[in-house]
Amino acid sequence: MKRLIHVLIFIFCISSTFAQNDSIRVKNNFIKRQILPMSLIMTGALLNIGTIKNTINDHTPHTNISLDNYLQYVPAGQIYLYDAIGFKHQNTVFNQTKYLLISQLVSGIVVHTLKNTTKITRPNGAATSFPSGHTTTAFVNATILYQEFKDTDPWLAYSGFVLATATGCLRLTNNKHWLPDVLTGAGIGILTVDLVYYLKPFQKLQFNSKNKKISFAPMIGYRSFSLACNF
Repeated sequence: MKRLIHVLIFIFCISSTFAQNDSIRVKNNFIKRQILPMSLIMTGALLNIGTIKNTINDHTPHTNISLDNYLQYVPAGQIYLYDAIGFKHQNTVFNQTKYLLISQLVSGIVVHTLKNTTKITRPNGAATSFPSGHTTTAFVNATILYQEFKDTDPWLAYSGFVLATATGCLRLTNNKHWLPDVLTGAGIGILTVDLVYYLKPFQKLQFNSKNKKISFAPMIGYRSFSLACNF
């Protein structure tokens, strides 16, 4: 009996050690993943110093198209399209929508606060340039797409970043934003989603329905919001 107790204690100690190591590993991996978004944010902030951004803008080709107004939402649409097709994803549709709404809300507050605090003028003379709301929205959507499909289909997971990058580039060529606006917006978008998926807020808030075909398709932007629900 004593031997059995000793064995059980030994197994418990080993399990606790592995659990602690796994927890530390998860935290370390999370911290490492934030190097990219934090670098984007810091680079964007530093590029606001002096006239570097003006020089970059002078050498940027200019366009006049509105595709970026819609392209920012495509990664969010991809999430629900891939769900409907049947690609394996990390969370339920409800949790995906929950994390998407929280991420957009938090990032929107951050962007709105920075815009009204810095009051940097856009290249075209309009107000509130820093950071780019379109780019933030696009990268929030793209990062959620990545989080949901990174373990099952990396090609689908990374495709959203291509569209988000295209959105940021169009903000530059359309003369709506400076490069630091776009870089910082991308960083905020990625960082916000990573934090939401790491902290998993409102875990107890779930939605159970006998109808397995229910789906949500949110369309969220810096100054707009709509939510389509399909049964």
